[in-house]
Amino acid sequence: MAAALENELGLDNEDYYSLLNVRREATQDELKSSYRRLCMLYHPDKHRDPELKRQAEQLFTYVHQAYEVLSDPQSRAIYDIFGKKGLEVEGWEVVERKRTPAEIREEYERLQRERDERRLQQRTNPKEVANKRLNGTSEAVWDIKHHADLLNRKTHLLTSPLSQPHCVFNCTLMTTSIVRDTKTSHFTLALQLGVPHSYLMMSYQYKFQDEDQTKVKGSIKTGFFGTLVEYGAERKISRHSVVAATVSIGVPQGVSLKIRLNRASQTYLFPIHLTDQILPSAVFYATVGPLAIYLAVQKLIIMPYVRAQKEQELEKQKEVSASEIARRKQEAEAAVLLMQESVKRIIDAEESKMGLIILNAWYGKFVSDNSQKHESAKVIDVTVPLQCLVKDSKLILTEASKAGLPGFYDPCVGEEKSLKLLYQFRGAMHQVLSGDTEPLKIPKQCHRIDSEA
Repeated sequence: MAAALENELGLDNEDYYSLLNVRREATQDELKSSYRRLCMLYHPDKHRDPELKRQAEQLFTYVHQAYEVLSDPQSRAIYDIFGKKGLEVEGWEVVERKRTPAEIREEYERLQRERDERRLQQRTNPKEVANKRLNGTSEAVWDIKHHADLLNRKTHLLTSPLSQPHCVFNCTLMTTSIVRDTKTSHFTLALQLGVPHSYLMMSYQYKFQDEDQTKVKGSIKTGFFGTLVEYGAERKISRHSVVAATVSIGVPQGVSLKIRLNRASQTYLFPIHLTDQILPSAVFYATVGPLAIYLAVQKLIIMPYVRAQKEQELEKQKEVSASEIARRKQEAEAAVLLMQESVKRIIDAEESKMGLIILNAWYGKFVSDNSQKHESAKVIDVTVPLQCLVKDSKLILTEASKAGLPGFYDPCVGEEKSLKLLYQFRGAMHQVLSGDTEPLKIPKQCHRIDSEA
């Protein structure tokens, strides 16, 4: 939950591409060129003042860290998919380096699941944590024994992954099944012949593409034992918990209800036998009862609890973000001080050839609509940082949030921002307003304004 709030506030990850002012598709040469330029700007040895030297060391470390991540192919692939926090997940050091982005995503999700399971196991059953930590040894041994028992009794044959005939043979039984599993559905058709257990079974499951991973399913099974119809639903109620309810209607079994709760690796099953006969009232209560109870619990208990937790996390995150914003503001101001000498040299060089001079630059939320006059503008002066990025009478900003640029910070977290520039080129005045994540390249003829304006 805290991570989601950080995403909303935009404080979870520092944008390394924006810090180096390079494209997401930047080559190694582009990364190296930008890195060298920033190193020359922030190198601690260039500053004699102790405070400036300390600030330069800190900014130099940030730049070096960004370059190290983006210049390494594997680290860059992980960062592109999961951001800075993806690099902090335990286990990457043992992962093979030559992997595609899809394989990296799969490996990351596996490592995340293992970490979440370890944390949950510590809370639910701390005595077994020691056994679980030994690379899953206890689980692996059980799986090997379990599969060995199966192989002693049965022979499996699998074919196409999309439509899989699955045959099982032993002395008295033969089972054939066809399985089709897609992103939104799962279908199974199975036939078992044997004495005395012979049956034909067909089941279908539909998977909703929502946050709660809702699934509805139904099946029909008929054989010598009679006929059994089952239907039910499954839904995720928390990060590690899933609840499911299944209604069974059969002859001669009658009507029953099964409620299942999965929490991490633990499963709780509550079977309720309602009647030995098929009665409409029993079917009605078995269907409507769990749904009504779930909705009541969801509305009266779960939703208020989640809302209270979210508000509590939001308050905590606001306190954290306030200190984080203050830190970034301090870093931006320090970066501006470190840029002063370089900016003077750049301006002198540009003036000598009537090049690009940034006269005024503002970044943040601008209020121009009459309906928003009661709101105050939240902007910061970024003239010096942008002039420092001018090279050969050109300024190029990549397609990323400008809050990550050296000398910038976010003056209005969570709100829409823009960059407003007034610059001079070839003695003529130019003006442009650019969105926060829009790429910008100046000078341009279309930005020119007449002398009267």
